[in-house]
Amino acid sequence: MIWRSAEPSSSPRATEARVAALVLGAAVWPGGRPSPTLDRRARKGAELWRDGHVHVVIGCGGVGALPPSEAEVIRRICASEGVPEPALRCEPVSTSTYQNIAFALPLLHAEGIARVVIVTDAYHAPRAALVARRLGLAYTTAAPAPEGTPGWKRLRSALREVPAFLYYLIRPGGPG
Repeated sequence: MIWRSAEPSSSPRATEARVAALVLGAAVWPGGRPSPTLDRRARKGAELWRDGHVHVVIGCGGVGALPPSEAEVIRRICASEGVPEPALRCEPVSTSTYQNIAFALPLLHAEGIARVVIVTDAYHAPRAALVARRLGLAYTTAAPAPEGTPGWKRLRSALREVPAFLYYLIRPGGPG
């Protein structure tokens, strides 16, 4: 899925409203390497910046099973993809989808961000959108192409999202 700006003829960077790509975390592998999911999401965030759709890229995610934080790995990938350091931010402590978005709120407010593009996989986007809506964010989603991911893994991930989405749906205050 490719996200397109709703602005008629100019990119959001040329307008007053500030927009951020909120890149949601995924696993970090041994040696600080990104999992394929984390790598795809970070590269999509960088693409949105390069194409002029966002002003800043915020990497979200704390330290999981292995260091460094998911946010730091996202920052490194985006920097290697041409996003300048002044346009990069990290939310390095969250450990869930809810926390990824909720803990990024202070960064969004500090930057005067009016809208976010939530960067995550298509199967995960409905749950992330539910959180953003509950937190009062103006948002859209952008999903990287699942290149190199076998169909059975995509199906497994999508099936895992069903109970996760239902859990988030019945927890109005959001999971911890």
